[in-house]
This record gives sequence, structure tokens and C-alpha cells, in this order.
Amino acid sequence: MILDLHTRAWRSPEQLGKALWEQIARRHAGRWLRIDASPGALASAVEGVSGAAILGFRSDLLGACVPHEYIAECVQRDPARLIGFGGVDPMAPDPLGQVDRAVSLGLAGVTVSPASQGFHPAHSTAMRVYERCHRHGMPVISARCGPLVSQAILEFDRPGAWDEVARNFPRMPIVISGLGWPWVDECLELLAKHARVYADLSGLASRPWELHQTLLGASSHGVADKILFASGFPFEHPIKTIEAIYSLHAFSHGTQLPAVPRSVLRAIVERDPIGELSIDAPGFVGASRRTESTVDADGGRLRP
Repeated sequence: MILDLHTRAWRSPEQLGKALWEQIARRHAGRWLRIDASPGALASAVEGVSGAAILGFRSDLLGACVPHEYIAECVQRDPARLIGFGGVDPMAPDPLGQVDRAVSLGLAGVTVSPASQGFHPAHSTAMRVYERCHRHGMPVISARCGPLVSQAILEFDRPGAWDEVARNFPRMPIVISGLGWPWVDECLELLAKHARVYADLSGLASRPWELHQTLLGASSHGVADKILFASGFPFEHPIKTIEAIYSLHAFSHGTQLPAVPRSVLRAIVERDPIGELSIDAPGFVGASRRTESTVDADGGRLRP
């Protein structure tokens, strides 16, 4: 099974707020990948993998809202291959009600964006949100919805800020997206310290040198088994991300640089996040399906 743990979908760019969408448009101008986060584009992108998790997003600070209801609607289009995470803003009104609403809609977890929502991960209100998530058995993903804008508070995205959360909720699965970039070393130490803290690879495929250094660091620190596959669609593509991981040896071939074992790379791509994160997704059947990836571990194309 290959499950993409970080994808996005929205009905219109306006759902992201004016400042964030303008930043996305500037950042991705001229890139090969057109920013299309429609359900149809997502369905096409995940054809080559077993399934995907769709993350919602809410930020009252940015005037952004991709609501729980929309994420649930997307999942209902293909419940056997899609899993939904509700975007919760702990600084918005009724944050516990936001969590309960996600549960009532059948969403499997919660995602927060500390920098874009303007809160420290260990803020007292946020801690109550995690307590409610823990009560419902829901994992929490800390993830950016695109590039940061000027209103965002960068220091709140530091992985180390989650240390207090992990100490207080040692059994609640926490995922740090993008390995906490640019604080990757800090994220690796967090993974080594806490049994239920994980990280995903979203957003790194288009930066191959950083991907190489990140996976090399994870391997040398003995935490590669805590890394989960994720693309960050629509800003990256699942198959391109798999290709980038499997071609990682291109940076070390013929040099004295150490290489990440091929078995480690394959394990990252094929790791089961449903089992690792104890996700309750009764409708998802990806784990019982033969993976349909079109890329093999040697970076070549598989026959249909």
C-alpha cells in the first residue's frame, strides 16, 4: 500500500484567503504543475497510489476556511480510497465544537497550522483541542497549507514547540509535515524522543538536495521508520514524489557521500500510516488492495 498522507482540495482559491492565495500564485508562477486542487484533479493525481488523506484548513487570522463539510464531501466521492482530516483553528470560536463536528462527519483526524493560525502549539486552548482529539482517538497533523504569508508567525512552526504536547499526550499520534522544514534536525530529535511523534515528506520532492540530506539524516539518526509518505498535492505530485525518493542515490553515486539503503527508501514509500497512526477509517480499503504505483524501487516505470 502507498497512501499519500498530505493532499489538499478546495472549491475555490477564495477559501484560502486573499493573502495566502496571492502568495501561492507568486511562489508557483511558471512551475510545471498548475495549481488545481479540484476533486477531479486530486482523483487523477492519486490514481497511481492506493489512496490519500485530504487535509482541511481553517485560519481566522488569514480569513481562510476549507470546511469540514467540504472535506467530508470529497471523501464521499471515493470513500474506499480517501480519508479526511478536518482543519481546526484553536484560536477560532468553539474549537472543541470544531473537533466534535469533524467526528460527526466521519473525519479521521485533525490538522492544525500553528504559524498560519497564530498560536503556539502548547497554547492552553490548543491543549484542550488535543485532549478532545485524544478522547476521540484522532491523530493530529501539524501542516502548512502552502507558503507562509507575512501575517504568519514563523516561530510557531518550530517542531520543538510540540515537545510539551507530546509529553502531555504520549499516546496521541502527532505528525509534523515536511519534517518541520527548515528545522529538520530539531524534528529528527523530536521523532527520536517521542514514540508517537512522526513526520511526513510533503513539499520536499521539488527540492532534491534537501530531500537527500533529510532522509540521510533520518537514516543516520535511526528514525527513518518514523517517516511517512506524503506529497503535499496540489503543490507537489504523488508520483513525482515517489520518483524523487527512489532516485535519491543520484546525489551520492560516484562520490564519497553515504547513501540511504534502498530498503529504507522503499519502506518510507510503502509504510502504512493507517496502522502507524491508529487511524479509524473503516471505509478505506487501500490496505487490502494491490498497490497501483507506476514507479518501482529502482526509479523505473512498472508495466501496467
